[in-house]
Amino acid sequence: MPTLSFKTTHIDPCGARRGQVQLRHGVVETPIFMPVGTLAAVKTATPDEVEATGAQIILGNTYHLYLRPGHELIKELGGLHRFMGWHKPILTDSGGFQVYSLSELNKVDDDGVSFRSHIDGSKHRFTPELSIEVQTALGSDIMMAFDDFTPVGAPRQAVERSLRRTTAWAKRCIDARTDESGALFGIVQGATDPQLRTQSAAELTAMDFDGFAVGGLSVGEPKPIMMRTLAHTTPLLPADKPRYLMGVGAPQDLLDGVALGVDMFDCVYPTRNARTGHAYTFKGRVAIKNAKHRKDDSPLDPNCSCYTCERFSRAYLRHLFIAREILAARLLTLHNLHFYQALMSGARSAIEA
Repeated sequence: MPTLSFKTTHIDPCGARRGQVQLRHGVVETPIFMPVGTLAAVKTATPDEVEATGAQIILGNTYHLYLRPGHELIKELGGLHRFMGWHKPILTDSGGFQVYSLSELNKVDDDGVSFRSHIDGSKHRFTPELSIEVQTALGSDIMMAFDDFTPVGAPRQAVERSLRRTTAWAKRCIDARTDESGALFGIVQGATDPQLRTQSAAELTAMDFDGFAVGGLSVGEPKPIMMRTLAHTTPLLPADKPRYLMGVGAPQDLLDGVALGVDMFDCVYPTRNARTGHAYTFKGRVAIKNAKHRKDDSPLDPNCSCYTCERFSRAYLRHLFIAREILAARLLTLHNLHFYQALMSGARSAIEA
């Protein structure tokens, strides 16, 4: 069986795509949102609960799992799927973004990145080869190429240098690949510069990747600039391969991305906001701690079929949150994950129609 097969079943006149991605651990219907399970867990939820929300694929992180508990241990215990009890596909981020954003001290050169762990300060060295080694040990269905990243506002010279490294590292990731049963995606960089995005896309699409991601967005740039950059970039990617927008985002961002031809998304919003007492509904976001919910016997969303909405009132959820009960985070997480999957399911149906 091929490493990855992708087919588009419907295309909306605006460019939105309905498709299917066949992976080692099953078929993923696109467009799709991937819950984030950074440390081999979607925070506060069990794998069965995550699956019950409609999730078809989740995301794990190479940097975090390399540091703790270690990829060699996970491999020894049967791989990430068995380790965390999730039997559907898993995509692993390469760890590049975390190396830059979480490490207090890091030094980037053309070979890789030297950094200190955010956990204990221990010294480590990440290279494209090690990233692929770790992701292979985890047993990822989709591995991401190790890329270089520049923060918002970086000078053009720095972005150009980052782009050169991203291209060189992408080739090294392909060369380091030893397990053909796991797919490998390249990551287009270039900040918000259309010319550099075009260059990055051209260099990466000339390589033998199974899919392509748009990286370096939703990192602090204004929303209109993010969407303008995405609108410029997606047409540069092959129509016969999946397109993944990394780290995005809010519900409207997902719908805008779908309209621009993106197939896959991930973001911590539904779980992180649940832990701060915020729930997504089709009438807007709800801050459950607000006093107006104190006597509200209605569910978060009367049209929602999730476990939380079928059993509990806003008043009860507010009580749990104010009392700092862990159950509040769990119930809001289940609702938010269900909302995101319902949003994507609706998008798929709309494209088909």
